[in-house]
Amino acid sequence: MKKMWMVAGGVAVLASALMIAACSEPNAQAASGPDASTVARGQYLVTIGGCNDCHTPLKMGPKGPEPDMSRMLSGHPEQAVVAAPVKPPSDQWMMVTNITGTAHSGPWGVSFTANLTPDENTGLGIWTEDMFIKAMRTGRHMGASREILPPMPWFNYGKMSDEDLKAVYAYLRTIPPVHNRVPDPLPPAGAPTATN
Repeated sequence: MKKMWMVAGGVAVLASALMIAACSEPNAQAASGPDASTVARGQYLVTIGGCNDCHTPLKMGPKGPEPDMSRMLSGHPEQAVVAAPVKPPSDQWMMVTNITGTAHSGPWGVSFTANLTPDENTGLGIWTEDMFIKAMRTGRHMGASREILPPMPWFNYGKMSDEDLKAVYAYLRTIPPVHNRVPDPLPPAGAPTATN
């Protein structure tokens, strides 16, 4: 009889240990972050989606403008001041872009490409995965506030699957953070502002 109680006690301890391990496994996986294949998929999507084309400032290289990968996906450089909207030279042109390729002036005013790095203060560091997906689906900054302005084709990226948008978000969380405060958009010339 004593042997039976010992076996029952051992089974109970083993069952408890297995239950604890089973319950804690998802938390351990969540704490470790996304798997390598998800991050690799996100890197692929960021590359073919042309995110560097606008969100990585250009610098002059031996063959002309090239992405400054030391500031990869950090958006419009805060030290590259744009004072006012620039009107396109004629009705044949829709917008004018500055020398870094990160400020775009058109009928909407001036838009500045966002810092997509995981910097906590100036990039996507405080954004949740849900905020990122909502921003891509709704065209609203952080998924809820101001409009995302041209030339950002959020309406195209918003058609990506949830899995693809989660992969892009996962990849953006792995790149080096760059502290770079991008200015707020400028309204079109003649539009009312808080100061007039």
